[in-house]
Order: sequence, then C-alpha cells, then structure tokens
Amino acid sequence: MIRILIAEDQAMVRGALAALLGLEPDIDVVATAADGAEALALCARHAPDIVLADIEMPRMTGLELAAQLAAQQGAPCRVMIVTTFGRSGYLRRALAAGVRGFLLKDAPADGLAAAIRTVHGGGRAIAPELALASWSGAQDPLTERERQVLRLAGEGASSADIARQIHLSEGTVRNYLSEAISKLDAGNRVEAYRLARDAGWL
Repeated sequence: MIRILIAEDQAMVRGALAALLGLEPDIDVVATAADGAEALALCARHAPDIVLADIEMPRMTGLELAAQLAAQQGAPCRVMIVTTFGRSGYLRRALAAGVRGFLLKDAPADGLAAAIRTVHGGGRAIAPELALASWSGAQDPLTERERQVLRLAGEGASSADIARQIHLSEGTVRNYLSEAISKLDAGNRVEAYRLARDAGWL
C-alpha cells in the first residue's frame, strides 16, 4: 500500500481528495492536515510514503513543508504539489525544494493516482504544460530574505512589524523591501508583492 498524507486548507477539497484516493486499491490515506505545520507534525507520527500538499496554506506553505521535509535526515516521504496555481515560479521553487510531483487541481482524477504511483516508484510527475512554462518564464530575482519580507509586507505588516517578527532592524527590513521593489521594477511594496505573487515567487 502507498501511504498518503493530504495537506490542504480547504476542507471540501481535502475531503474530496481523501475520498477519491480511498477508492484506489493500492493507496491508503493515513492522515489529513489543514496546513503545512500540522502536516509536518503528522508526518512524524504516521510516516507516509507521499505527502500530497497544496501550495498556499496558512502557517506553512506546501513549498515550505517540502523544504522542511527535505532537510530532515532520513525523511523517507516524497512530496507532491497539487495546486490551482500554474505559475512557473512555483514549479521552479518546488523542484529546488525536492518536490517530486507538481499537478494542477483541474487535471483528470485518474491522472492523480497514476502520478502518485510514478512518484512512489522513484519517478517524477510534472504537468507537461507547467514544465514548458517553467523554462520559458522569467527567473526569480529575489533572495529568500527579500521574499520573506515582501510576503509579510503584502499581508499588511509594517516595516516595524516585520522587523519584530523576523528579528531584524527596521532599517534592514526597509533595505530588503527597497531591493525587492527595485528588482521587480515596481512603484511600491504593494505592487512588488502583486508582481512577485503573480509570478509564483512568493
């Protein structure tokens, strides 16, 4: 049996995925989580073969979850992303985080089970249209710290709030924001956030 953990913040989608995969004779959904942080804790408890994760979730995104699992010595589970957002920047970041599968939620249902079997067997399962877009799209110019600061700014945090949250000086936060705005050729932090998010870089 292929042991699956599903991490998805929308309860209806989470339930539908669990029900769909539960129909497969060789797939066992051992746990479900509403966000990446919960999924990380459940991985330690249930030791799934594959984590099926959305990207945009509260507390910890699917990409952050993948990076955390990849950093754990001897963590045997593989991560697959199933998302609504077919942004080339997401796919690049997912591959860099060790993700083995990247599919869109509007893909045929039987394709998901087939992709899970491919990944479980040691292969990769990437939606072909995303793979093509990933190589033709613009490269992510942001550093990890610029990305972190810009994401918080886009969520409405002030420079002082950001400085407190990530333990930097307010001046350093402003410098990171300024660099991000400049790299994205944006007029302000809100526009920079929108541009980066639309490209899949946040």
